[in-house]
Amino acid sequence: MSQIEKKNVYNRERSKTQVKSTVMKKTSQALAALMIISMLLPVLAFAGIEFDLSNLKYNKYNNTVSGSVYVSSDTYDKNSNVTFGVYSDNDLKNVLDATYGATFRETTVDGVTYYDFNIKLSSSTVPDSVYVQTYYGAGYGIGNVYDLVYVQNSGTQGSLPSSSCCGWGGGGGWISSNNGVIEVSGDSIDAYTLQRAFENSKEVKIKIKGDKLAIPADVLAEALKKGAISVTIINDNGTITLPLAALKLEALAKELGAELKETKINVTIAKVADATAEDVTKAVYAAGGNPIATAVDFNVTASGNSKSVNVDFGSTYVSRTLNVNKNLDAKKATGALYNETTKKLSFVPSTFESKDGQTVATLKRNGNSIYTVIEANKSFEDLASHWSKADVEMLANKLVVEGAADKQFQPDRNITRAEFAALVVRSLGLNSVTANTYFTDINSSAWYAGVVASASKAGIINGYEDNTFRPDAQITREELAAMIIRSLSYAGVASEVSESNQAQQLAKFKDSSKIVWAKKEIAAAVNAGIINGLTDDTIGSAEKATRSQAATMLKRYLKLADFID
Repeated sequence: MSQIEKKNVYNRERSKTQVKSTVMKKTSQALAALMIISMLLPVLAFAGIEFDLSNLKYNKYNNTVSGSVYVSSDTYDKNSNVTFGVYSDNDLKNVLDATYGATFRETTVDGVTYYDFNIKLSSSTVPDSVYVQTYYGAGYGIGNVYDLVYVQNSGTQGSLPSSSCCGWGGGGGWISSNNGVIEVSGDSIDAYTLQRAFENSKEVKIKIKGDKLAIPADVLAEALKKGAISVTIINDNGTITLPLAALKLEALAKELGAELKETKINVTIAKVADATAEDVTKAVYAAGGNPIATAVDFNVTASGNSKSVNVDFGSTYVSRTLNVNKNLDAKKATGALYNETTKKLSFVPSTFESKDGQTVATLKRNGNSIYTVIEANKSFEDLASHWSKADVEMLANKLVVEGAADKQFQPDRNITRAEFAALVVRSLGLNSVTANTYFTDINSSAWYAGVVASASKAGIINGYEDNTFRPDAQITREELAAMIIRSLSYAGVASEVSESNQAQQLAKFKDSSKIVWAKKEIAAAVNAGIINGLTDDTIGSAEKATRSQAATMLKRYLKLADFID
């Protein structure tokens, strides 16, 4: 069944409930009867019908709704009727009146045929706004194609609020009755359909046929005020879930110099062009992996006032999904970001799940980019019998850790503060920051300048009192634990422990009094299972951390944050 046919079935079923309204007059009763007859008619070729919004008026003082609708002339049938229903509520349950008394205007302009209407409402109800639904179809009665608008009381002037829109035109949408997903055929969704969806669910899903969707920002803002959580956009390329609280809609409108009702949130989920796809494939092989998913460009912008800006999600991780073309071992696979400037891949927090025989990768990151999924099977000669072998090789497959030399990891070598900063930035999927305004001993040309700046900006690392970072100093277990706990906090995972629990966690270690400044962080790391003692009763906070210890702690925190399986 086509989408238009589904809309019509949905409309007919909903209209059957409407005929039960006790406020319906004789005209609405006749309309209901005709509607039932029309349901028995075969589905015919569909003609588009739309309101002429320029002259649509509702005057509650004289109980009239007036305006024009138009039908495409190439499908116009003079034997087909235009009928109307007027409602006081957006659920279309309270019928104010109904009529099929539109006047055919014997003119055709720009390929469309017009009908004028002037509906005198017989209901005593006089709301400040009404919902007007019109139908066009075969035979004498309710038709197959309809349009819906919302119009406020206009006095003598008449205007349609800019947040309102036509029902099933170029944008629009239809709420599937069996899975709660709005299906949109065009590249935008109208305010009315989205409003109704949020009335039924705090987590709305929208399926689109193309690569792009424009969403009215004012509807999202109102939904957020009422406790809505998210909107998920779905197409054949993947999905993206936008947490409404992270969109900062008012700030985006202000940045654009636009009213919120004029602002759109624009989502793109598109396969990359052939040339870029080839570059991504080359990057996958260069990283030592194999491609197992199509590369997709996920992009979210805001537009208004003839301007457009990228949406900044701050530290909120936004979930996207990609379909994977094979069964996989999650320890050997990862989501990856493709950098168009460097033409390299980097780790993206990602988990895997099998749904209906299809493996789906969920990638979490707080920025726009091109994403794909890769599989690797890396190993290091000096890990053959090492206790950290499984953890290190998993993180190497996921592009988090790298070898120190060809086929060598050097697991027992101490790790520097700069090296661990780089690991933390990779594990969080952060971009490097080019400008360094944080520490006096960081040379802008140093390999670690960008990652240290990025980690500092995210609140993961602090310098010393003399405003230095000491990048080449070997990191202590105390410093490492503190950076891990801050990374958990950045990822949105609460890990703090109460003072009593802190004392309890540290009491088992006879050398806990030697912890200099990070007692609460080490206690939190012990409580979360991220750090263990060097022995059963020693924590070794001042000891230098090794590369294998750092990798193992990273792996534990990534699992705790649900960044890996």
